[in-house]
Amino acid sequence: MKKGKKKKMHNIKELRKNFDKFKKLLESRNVDINLDELIKLDQENRKFIQKIENLEMEKKKISKSKDSSMFSKSKEISKKIDELNKLQSNINNNLNDILSSLPNIPLSEVPIGKDENENKEILKSGHIKKFTFNPKSHYQIGEKLNMLDFDLATKTTGSRFVFVKDKLATLERAISNFMIDTHTKKNGYTEISPPLMATVDTMFGTGQLPKFENDQFEIKIDEKSERKFLIPTAEVILTNMVKNQIINLNSLPMRLVASTPCFRKEAGSYGKDTKGMIRQHQFYKVEMVSIVENIKCEEELERMTNCATSILDELKLPYRKIILSTGDMGFSAEKTYDIEVWLPSENKYREISSCSSCGTFQARRMRARYKNKDNVTEFVGTLNGSGLAVGRTLIAILENYQTEDGSIIIPDVLKPYMGNMDKISIN
Repeated sequence: MKKGKKKKMHNIKELRKNFDKFKKLLESRNVDINLDELIKLDQENRKFIQKIENLEMEKKKISKSKDSSMFSKSKEISKKIDELNKLQSNINNNLNDILSSLPNIPLSEVPIGKDENENKEILKSGHIKKFTFNPKSHYQIGEKLNMLDFDLATKTTGSRFVFVKDKLATLERAISNFMIDTHTKKNGYTEISPPLMATVDTMFGTGQLPKFENDQFEIKIDEKSERKFLIPTAEVILTNMVKNQIINLNSLPMRLVASTPCFRKEAGSYGKDTKGMIRQHQFYKVEMVSIVENIKCEEELERMTNCATSILDELKLPYRKIILSTGDMGFSAEKTYDIEVWLPSENKYREISSCSSCGTFQARRMRARYKNKDNVTEFVGTLNGSGLAVGRTLIAILENYQTEDGSIIIPDVLKPYMGNMDKISIN
């Protein structure tokens, strides 16, 4: 039977066996997909495969008989097989299109809910400072210092970009360097400086394509080149470092970290956070990725989240940790913790990190496997988390460390990265 290159998504055999459970869990992800159509296509696909296999067996018998009188019948069977292969291929493509658009299945402890309103707070940490004056927003502080310039960025590039200048640019770089040093020297991650572009296959592997193509920036190199995209997060490129591989068990866990620019269209956020640096098309982020034995995903998620919160502990920034509901989780996630930092100007917590276990969901799409201790080939488990978003950490420092005269106190752990400077003041 003629077979094309198969993309692995959800295991269709497991889906068949536990269809009602699978359907219920998928409905909790708040997705609008006709699963009955999926099952119908699967049944049709299997019928065609069976027909093709029966015809191939018949053709094989004729070939073995060496009966020349059956030659014309053999040709007819070959023609019929070709026709059925085309029909089966179309059905299989439609089946895979639906399978590739289905999100990951949530773990049992994930709260069932439609959106962020059903997220559950796990803990709060840090001291929220009481200001003796009305705290300003990060963009008011930055513009007063003449070190954040949104107008100039709009002139040169467009909306949702910013020039970070002078000592704030130094502070931004210091934040990134401090995070990378912490994750490599204390938390056991290996630093990677990766490419900032990804192929269609790579974007498919981590779940950005095909469902979220409208959020991606596509790069056109020339007419003949394969399609490429600017990475929306280093997760994409770091996780795909193991695609199409069978990894040695002794190499696990793999813990990788990168500080990169990230690029997102923010297509679904029209009108949200239009002022300041909260939601930009280009931003810096330190990203952690873990590749583990699939039975160790949940313990690795706790470890990764603690690595992220340790950065905020060191910076003495107040934060809270929440578990996302089924309707608020990302496409590839089976369980997600968000870490939200306190912003005085808004009098609320805002997301600064998201740490997710994806189980074997991405590994199936990437065909990333390992041999377990019994020498059985299994899909790896993948996890990713911000450690942290650099721009949002800069925002949190500007707002939480501001003084009444508009100066910014430098957090103690960042002073060695800032030439032991104590504060940033108006020139």
